[in-house]
Amino acid sequence: MVTQQLTLAPLEKLTWDWRGYSIQYTVVGAGTPLLLVHGFGASLGHWRQNIPVLAAGGYRVFAIDLLGFGGSAKPALDYSLELWQALLKDFWSAHIQVPTVFVGNSIGGLLCLMMLADHPETAAGSVLLNCAGGMNHRPGELAPPLRFIMATFNNLVRSPRFGGFVFNQIRQKHRIRRTLSQVYRNRDAITDELVDMLYAPSCDEGAQKVFASVLTAPPGPSPAELLPRVSQPLLVLWGADDPWTPIAGAAIYQKHAASHPLKFVSIPDTGHCPHDDRPEVVNPLILGWLQEIGV
Repeated sequence: MVTQQLTLAPLEKLTWDWRGYSIQYTVVGAGTPLLLVHGFGASLGHWRQNIPVLAAGGYRVFAIDLLGFGGSAKPALDYSLELWQALLKDFWSAHIQVPTVFVGNSIGGLLCLMMLADHPETAAGSVLLNCAGGMNHRPGELAPPLRFIMATFNNLVRSPRFGGFVFNQIRQKHRIRRTLSQVYRNRDAITDELVDMLYAPSCDEGAQKVFASVLTAPPGPSPAELLPRVSQPLLVLWGADDPWTPIAGAAIYQKHAASHPLKFVSIPDTGHCPHDDRPEVVNPLILGWLQEIGV
């Protein structure tokens, strides 16, 4: 098993036309396919610490920028989980076409669950990393101080009068760094490269409207609704110190493990993005589980 981090050249960025929009993706390696799906505001570069290790472990690793994020187009649309699910299904049909292990963080994890439930023919299993409960936080997911802050923030971003100004302020690099310091426990992982990776797409035309649309979108299906329809094996990894999706919300997965091929691992001293916060822990866990399920 490959457990060390590998240093490779920058990922090759490819483009694919979907419904007239340019979608950025990358593919590395050979073997059983893995499709990596990032969370809100991130991009395929968020998997830079994982892609080379997983590929060296004997897998063909795909990662995609969801429409509206990263290097993909940012049209003014009504964004929803269903829109992105359609994108993933069409990407799978165009580029993969064999049962795939879907790997997702946050909203990306919820999209993976949706793929397993609604399109089981596409999936051999899934790895969920701090899976979101919805497109936006559902009541009770945040502690009261954060709940109030997020509600106020969302109202300002939606405002036609103040939305552009607010977005301009929050996308500043020092504020991105401050947000990362709230959701990462490993401060060494908060690098200039990471900050720049999150900042650059926010300067693209249309980024502010995408941001506002996502924050006001319907939450979509919940994990509780999806899990009973999922039969494929699951690996659920959870950063134990995540303030955005607290580990208390992982109880549904631990309960589901009693009747389902599901392995749950809590990762101490780790936040919302375990794959980037603690890649030296997450990469071996994923590779070991893939061997356990025989893919």
